Amino acid sequence: SGNTPIAVWGTHLDLIQNPQIRAKHGGREHVNNCEVQNSTEMTCQAPALAVDPNHQSELAERPEEFGFILDNVQSLLILNKTNFTYYPNPIFEVFNPSGILELKPGSPIILKGKNLIPPVAGGNAKLNYTVLVGEKPCAVTVSDVQLLCESPNLIGRHKVMARVGGMEFSPGMVYISPDSPLSLPAIVSIAVAGGLLIIFIVAVLIAYKRKSRESDLTLKRLQMQMDNLESRVALECKEAFAELQTDIHELTSDLDGAGIPFLDYRTYTMRVLFPGIEDHPVLRDLEVPGYRQERVEKGLKLFAQLINNKVFLLSFIRTLESQRSFSMRDRGNVASLIMTVLQSKLEYATDVLKQLLADLIDKNLESKNHPKLLLRRTESVAEKMLTNWFTFLLYKFLKECAGEPLFSLFCAIKQQMEKGPIDSITGEARYSLSEDKLIRQQIDYKTLVLSCVNPDNVNSPEIPVKILNCDTITQVKEKILDAIFKNVPCSHRPKAADMDLEWRQASGARMILQDEDITTKIENDWKRLNTLAHYQVPDGSVVALVSKQVTAYNAVNNSTVSRTSASKYENMIRYTGSPDSLRSRTPMITPDLESGVKMWHLVKNHEHGDQKEGDRGSKMVSEIYLTRLLATKGTLQKFVDDLFETIFSTAHRGSALPLAIKYMFDFLDEQADKHNIHDPHVRHTWKSNCLPLRFWVNMIKNPQFVFDIHKNSITDACLSVVAQTFMDSCSTSEHRLGKDSPSNKLLYAKDIPSYKNWVERYYSDIAKMPAISDQDMNAYLAEQSRMHMNEFNTMSALSEIYSYVGKYSEEILGALDQDDQAGKQKLAYKLEQVIALMSIDS
Repeated sequence: SGNTPIAVWGTHLDLIQNPQIRAKHGGREHVNNCEVQNSTEMTCQAPALAVDPNHQSELAERPEEFGFILDNVQSLLILNKTNFTYYPNPIFEVFNPSGILELKPGSPIILKGKNLIPPVAGGNAKLNYTVLVGEKPCAVTVSDVQLLCESPNLIGRHKVMARVGGMEFSPGMVYISPDSPLSLPAIVSIAVAGGLLIIFIVAVLIAYKRKSRESDLTLKRLQMQMDNLESRVALECKEAFAELQTDIHELTSDLDGAGIPFLDYRTYTMRVLFPGIEDHPVLRDLEVPGYRQERVEKGLKLFAQLINNKVFLLSFIRTLESQRSFSMRDRGNVASLIMTVLQSKLEYATDVLKQLLADLIDKNLESKNHPKLLLRRTESVAEKMLTNWFTFLLYKFLKECAGEPLFSLFCAIKQQMEKGPIDSITGEARYSLSEDKLIRQQIDYKTLVLSCVNPDNVNSPEIPVKILNCDTITQVKEKILDAIFKNVPCSHRPKAADMDLEWRQASGARMILQDEDITTKIENDWKRLNTLAHYQVPDGSVVALVSKQVTAYNAVNNSTVSRTSASKYENMIRYTGSPDSLRSRTPMITPDLESGVKMWHLVKNHEHGDQKEGDRGSKMVSEIYLTRLLATKGTLQKFVDDLFETIFSTAHRGSALPLAIKYMFDFLDEQADKHNIHDPHVRHTWKSNCLPLRFWVNMIKNPQFVFDIHKNSITDACLSVVAQTFMDSCSTSEHRLGKDSPSNKLLYAKDIPSYKNWVERYYSDIAKMPAISDQDMNAYLAEQSRMHMNEFNTMSALSEIYSYVGKYSEEILGALDQDDQAGKQKLAYKLEQVIALMSIDS
């Protein structure tokens, strides 16, 4: 487009009137003006080329003619030697579609385009660009594709104009936004926010101050509680220590050699053989209709001959044991029934038992079970028969020797438990060997001495009875009965439930005290059993036990209230249960269905969420009460030691070792030799599983199998701990104990190693004793059979065993048919005869 300034030199240039410069291209001529500076120099504006703007080439162009019009000088019209080149025009882009570019003050303005620098060979050609923002020019920096314009100090909207040569181009407008001070609404809102922030900070400081004052108070209160707790803990430990020192002496002096209420042989054996069944058929005559009596008796006599045939009996037992429906209970029952039938033939019973045990050992070793598992659990008839065999043969030893320390231990536990509070509903007590049965809170109580009128002789002196003011009325009645009938077996005493406790006051008034009556306290849905403290009975009061009278209260409430009374709970417990059933002896706290009221005595069962958090604050960390376990253990230590020492002694208290023990231990050693088992641990474990775990543990946990006594749940829990210690003493495995071990194991951790030494010495002493000849053993067994010949009704026992023949007759007959010896003796035929005689429709 021309208009590029061109410097021209020559001579006499100042003479020209109208100097011009010309260029011709494509047949068209363009002219532009020149301006003379002096005689040798003038400046011309380059003429444009006649190029169609729509077809403007991107390439350089050369004019066909180029020269000057200097007045009328013809020779300079065409300067063909001049190498004059035209380049394409610079092209600018608009800012954006709207044509407005928004900028902050001081930001540069960028104009984009192309051909902004001509590509001259030397590379240093520059065009003279002018950029105006509004009226103001700005400093420009040029590159090939953009111009950078330092924006002038302006605000607001301005047109941008770019000039180069004779060209002008406007890419659009710029809007430079002002950095204006804040508006009034902004200032107001900032001020309000600042004010609110200050108020908030002040409020937080006030709250913090108040909170810190509160926490200081709480800290002081906690400190006081901690001091209080510390002093109570110290008192608790001091009490426990004092009890430990004084109670041992009291217990040993109190347990005078009162007659031990041994059960007779029949009751004792029945309780071990058939636990929980009071009136068993083997104690009664056989009951069959008269028209069948003769046939049935004949059939049972034939069946007795079969039972006395070793081939039949072994086949019978093995067949039963191979039946899937023959349960654990059935195994125990069959073993006990067979032993009652064979009570009069103990030689034969022993022979069968040895055979079954030998089979059991073979089977155990064949099935690759660990040899130590032998006789561990009662899973076979043989194991239960072994228990029963020891039961028969160790009765004399129990009566003459081991019974006394067992009874002393029972009495010592009972007496020690009753020195402190016992919750009549949960069975928890202040004194316990069992952590589960420990009352874990402070119970305030006083020991009272009541004077009880002798029911047998009103004129004789009153009997002093020690009781606690927190005892329920039933507990008081039981303690009075224990004191009055000290040497009378339990079954010959009146029951507490059949007696009323009468308080005879100085004024002559008489008042019947009961666990529940119209004065019973009820809070929310908890009803508390009445205690002596509830009735405010003072120390030294006179009381009497009188036969139960139906009071108006009882008559009205009999259906709802007395059903939940503690005496009824105790009656629920007052049976001779099997070891398994004893686990569930403690009555559950169930709400009375009609009123929804839950009974409690000393502690509310924690499963009920009625205890408020506040109540917990008054309690100490319950673990502190575990020291009481130690105190109780220390008090009872002598009695536990006496019992263990008696059981694990070969000659003690003038009694020789029962032959049965030596005989059975020798038999186990023979079996171990036969199977090449020389591991002393395995032999030790067999003996432990055979006698201590199979017989003695049962007696320790259930002294009511041996004595005519009543065992409550707390005594039972303590005996279970002793029994567990007894089992641990017989074990050969190492006991690794830590703080998380069960408390009963920790309690006796230091004693068990010495008990283990006793057991090992006992087993080795027995092994060293001379073997018992079969002749001596048979003589001993014959004597035992003769002594207890008629204890059980054999016919009834045979009838009970026969019920299993009826159930599995096909299987038993099939087994007999396959056995060669049974075939020779025609045992299947004989059994069919029995079945024919016994069948009802024959």
